[in-house]
Amino acid sequence: MKLPLSLLREYVTTPLNAQEIGDLLTMAGFELEDLTGEDESAVLDVKVMANRGDGLSAFGLAREILAKDPGAKPTDLYTKVSGRFENATAGTSDRVTIETETCSRYACLVYESVVQQASPKWLEERLTQAGQRSISLVVDLTNYVMLELGQPLHAFDLDQLSGQKIVVRQAKSGEKLTTLNGVEHELKAHHMMICDSDKPVAAAGVMGGVETEFSDSTKRMLIESAHFNNSSVRKTRKELGLNTEASYRFERSVDPEGVLAALYRFAELYSQISGAPAPNEIIDLYPTKPKQVTIALRPARARKLWGMEISDNEMLTILQKLGFGVTPNSDTFEVIVPTWRPDVTLEEDVIEEIGRVYGYEHIPELLPQGTTPRGGVFGVTSIIDTAKKTMLRCGLDQVISHTMRDAHRLDFNPDRRVLVRNPHSPELQYLRSSLLPSLADAALRNGGKNVRLFEIGKVFVQGEYVIDESPELSILVTGDMQDQHFAQKSSPQADFWTVKGIIEELGKLVGDDVQFALPRLPDHRFHPTRQAGIMVDSGRLWVGTVGKIDPDYAIEIGLPTETYMAEMDLLVFFQNPNTEVKLRQISRNPAVRRDIAFVIPTQVPYSEVESTIRIAAGPVLETVNLFDVYSGKGIEEGFHSLAISMQFRKMGENYTDAEANELRDKIVAAIQEIGGVLR
Repeated sequence: MKLPLSLLREYVTTPLNAQEIGDLLTMAGFELEDLTGEDESAVLDVKVMANRGDGLSAFGLAREILAKDPGAKPTDLYTKVSGRFENATAGTSDRVTIETETCSRYACLVYESVVQQASPKWLEERLTQAGQRSISLVVDLTNYVMLELGQPLHAFDLDQLSGQKIVVRQAKSGEKLTTLNGVEHELKAHHMMICDSDKPVAAAGVMGGVETEFSDSTKRMLIESAHFNNSSVRKTRKELGLNTEASYRFERSVDPEGVLAALYRFAELYSQISGAPAPNEIIDLYPTKPKQVTIALRPARARKLWGMEISDNEMLTILQKLGFGVTPNSDTFEVIVPTWRPDVTLEEDVIEEIGRVYGYEHIPELLPQGTTPRGGVFGVTSIIDTAKKTMLRCGLDQVISHTMRDAHRLDFNPDRRVLVRNPHSPELQYLRSSLLPSLADAALRNGGKNVRLFEIGKVFVQGEYVIDESPELSILVTGDMQDQHFAQKSSPQADFWTVKGIIEELGKLVGDDVQFALPRLPDHRFHPTRQAGIMVDSGRLWVGTVGKIDPDYAIEIGLPTETYMAEMDLLVFFQNPNTEVKLRQISRNPAVRRDIAFVIPTQVPYSEVESTIRIAAGPVLETVNLFDVYSGKGIEEGFHSLAISMQFRKMGENYTDAEANELRDKIVAAIQEIGGVLR
C-alpha cells in the first residue's frame, strides 16, 4: 500500500523522518518495501499482511506508530476519528433495505444538491502519490477517505436509482450488471449485489455499475459506506474477474464500527472544500453487530513465552495504545478485543501483540532450555536399518511385498493366520504371518535358482487375545552365491553355512552374541533334521530359525530342494540389551599361527568348541578357523576329527615360539575337558 507521508502526519506527530517511520513499522510487522520522494514529499510503500486489514489506512498505521514510538503524539484529527466523531448520529429509512446476511451494516449520506467542482491541488497530489488518478471532487474524496480510514465509499447518482432506493440482496437468476469498466457480467445467486428497486446497480464491495455512476451531470447523490462479509466479497470479485482497492480492503476485513465515521469524515471534507451544506439524510442500518471477544491474559505466561521481563504496567499501556480494552484482575487481565482486530482470538494472539510492540530487539540471548529429542536413527528402526545394510553388503537382493496375501505352504502356522474382515479378493484375504512365502514367490518369478533374497517387514500372527505384530527379517538363498565369471570354473553354492555366516555378521553389527542351537520346537517349513534355532542373550532368547527347506514343501512349491532359509524376529534383537562396541588399537607386531587337530564326539557342537578355545586363549587370540572336518576310517563311530587354525598376536611385542606353544597346550587341555583328544 502506497501512503504519502504528509497524509500520515495528519494523524500523528512524530520527530521520526520517513525512513525511521518505515523502520518502526517494519519492526511492528508492516514491512517497508519501498520509500520514494524526500522529506515531506516521501511516499511509503508498506506491505500489509492479509490478516491485518486495519493497517490499510493512515489512521491504522498511525495507531501502530503511537503504540511503538514514545515521542509520537496523536493529532486532533486522530482523536476525532478514534472517538468515532463524537455525537455522530444517523437514522433509519425505508430508502435502504438489507435482505442478505452477508451485509451486517449499511449507511449512506443523501445529498439533494451536489456541488460540482475540481479537487484542490493538495488532494490531487496525495491521490497521485498513492497511485490513484483524480476524477472529480466527490469521487476523489471517497478514495481519499478510504486512504485515511480504510473504509471504502461509493457515490451513486441518486436520480439514476430506480425508486431512489437501495436494496442489498443476493443476485437473481438471469440478472446482469455492467460495471464501471464497461464489462457486462452474468450474475449468480451467491453474488451479493447493491440494487435499486428494480435491478443490480453495483457489485457489493467490489465495483459500482455504469448506469448509476456519479458524473458531471449528477444533481443528487447517495454516498455509501457499508460492512460486507469478506468471504462473500472475495468470491464475487474472483468470479467476476475484478480487482479493486475496495475489494482489497473488504477481503482483509473492515471495521464495522467505523462505517459511520467514514461518512462523517467525507461530509466534513466535502463541506470544507466546496462549502456544500450538510447532507439531507444520514441513514444507518446495523442489523448484525459484531460479537464482543474477551480474552483472559496471564501476564506471567506472556513473560515466559517471550523470555522478556515486561512489567504488568507496560503490558497494560501497550494494549491500551493498540485500542484493546483491559481490566486488570489479581493475576490476569481481562482483554476486550477491538472490532478492527478480528484476527485476535487467542491469548497467544494478545501476547504476540505485546511482544511486537515492546520490541523484538529486547529478546535476550539465552541458551535453549528443556529436553531435546534424540537425533538420528535409534531403537528398533536402527536394528532394521542395520539389518538391511548387512543383507545388501552380503550380496542379497531386497524384496518388498504386500502385507496381504493368500494362504501359503510356508506360512508360520496355518492355525494362526489373521483373516482380513472385508478382503478385496481371495488372493488378499490374510495378513501375512511370514515373509518366506513372498520370498518363495519372488524366487520363482526369477527362475527359481541362483537367487539370493531377503525381505524386512511386519508379520501378523493371531495370539490368544490379540494379534501379534512384529518386524521380521527373512532370507532365502539357493544355487550360486556369486555370478558366473570367466576366471572361475564354479561359484560357491548356497548352503546352511552361507546363511549362518550372514546371520553371524548381522549379530556382530547389532552388538548381539548370536548362537545356534537345536530347535526347541521344530519348524514345519524346514528340513526336520537340518534346522537350528537362532539364539541371543547367551542362548536365553529365541530369535528365529535357520535351515534347509523341507524337501516336500520345496517340490510342492517348485523350488530346488537345496534352498536355505532363515526367519528372525528383529524385535527380539532390539529388546535384548546390545553389548557396547569397543574399539582397540591394532598391533603392529607379527602374528603367530598354531594348528591343532583333535577327535571329539559329534554331539559336542562346534560353537562350544570355539567358545572353549576363546576362553582359554584370552585376548591374544586374533582369529580361530575350522578348516577341516573328518570322519571315517580310523575314527570311532560317533566321533569326528576337527582341524582348527589359531592366530595369536601381542600388542607392542613379538610372540615367541615358546609362548605360542605354551598357549596352544593350554587350549588343548581345555578341549580335553569337553571330551576332545589330540590327534
